[in-house]
Amino acid sequence: MTEGNFVDYVKIYVASGRGGKGSTHLHREKFIEKGGPDGGDGGRGGHVYVKGNKNLWTLFHLKFVRHLKGTHGGDGGGSRSTGHDGEDRFLEVPLGTVIKDKETGEVLFEITDHGETKILAKGGKGGLGNWHFRSSTNQTPRYSQPGMPSEELDIILELKVLADVGLVGFPNAGKSTLLSVLTSAKPKIADYPFTTLKPNLGIVDYRDFQSFVIADIPGIIEGAAEGKGLGHYFLRHIERNSTLLFLVPADADDIKKEYEILLDELRRYNPEMLDKDRLLVVSKSDMLDEELKTEMKAVLDDELKGVPYMFISSISNIGLVELKDKLWKMLNT
Repeated sequence: MTEGNFVDYVKIYVASGRGGKGSTHLHREKFIEKGGPDGGDGGRGGHVYVKGNKNLWTLFHLKFVRHLKGTHGGDGGGSRSTGHDGEDRFLEVPLGTVIKDKETGEVLFEITDHGETKILAKGGKGGLGNWHFRSSTNQTPRYSQPGMPSEELDIILELKVLADVGLVGFPNAGKSTLLSVLTSAKPKIADYPFTTLKPNLGIVDYRDFQSFVIADIPGIIEGAAEGKGLGHYFLRHIERNSTLLFLVPADADDIKKEYEILLDELRRYNPEMLDKDRLLVVSKSDMLDEELKTEMKAVLDDELKGVPYMFISSISNIGLVELKDKLWKMLNT
C-alpha cells in the first residue's frame, strides 16, 4: 500500500434513523361499523454501529465518507401492523481505532478486538399505536405516539497502530532497514531523511513458533511534539506499544543527546510514554572496531545511568539474535 493510501484520521457525521409513527387506525370491515382501535406501532429507526475488523489496518476506505445515516422506521398500520425497522449502518474500522466526539474532544470508546461492536447513534424508538391507549373510559382513542427523533453526532476516528515494540529514532537512523531484516516487511528504504511516510508493521518470528509485532514510524525531529516534521502526525501510534526501541546510529555526534531529545519529545507529547520499557540500540555498529566500541561502552555506561543498550548492525547481522532475545524478555516479564 502506498503512503497516500495510509489514512489514520477521518471525520464523519453520523445520524441514526428516527422512529416510525404509531397508527390511529380504527377497525372497520363489513357488518362492523364501529370496531375498536387497532393501530400498530411504528418501527425502530436504524442504528449506526462501529465494528472492529482485523483485516483492515488503515482508515483509507472511510477517507471519502462524509455522512453515514441509518434509515427511518416505518409507520404503523391497521390491524395492529408494526412498521418496518430502519436499516442499521456499520462503520468497519481496524483494530486500535479511537472514536472521539468532534465537538468536545471526548473519547467515546476504542475498538481493540475483531468483531467488537459498539453503538454510535441509537435509532429512535417507534411510537405506540392507539391500540395501546384503549381503556374502559376511552374505547376509541384517536391519538398515538410519534416516533422518537434520531441521534446526530460528528465523530473523529483516530487509528493507533497495535504493535508490541515501537521503533523510535531520527530520520535516516536505520529503522526501516532493521524492520526489513527482523521481519518479512518490505518498507521503502533510501539514503535520505523522511523516506518513511507511513507506519510499517512487521511480525518478528521468534523461537518455538512464537512471534511479536514491531512498528516503524516516520522519523521524529526535535520539536515534533509541537508539530514540526512528519513524526508528530504519527506519535499517537507509539502510545499502544508496550516497549520502545530507541535507535541511534553509531556515527551520531552525541548518542546520549540524541536519545534524550527523542525521550523529551515523547514526554512532551504524552508523559505516560515514559512509563514504558525502553531499550537503546546503537545501529550501524559495523563501522566500529572493537577498540572504539569498548571506548563508547565506557562512555555510555557512565552517561546513561542504567538505561539498557546494545550494539547492532542490520547490514552485517551483528547482534540481531541478541536483540530479539532481549525484546522477547522485555515483553514477557
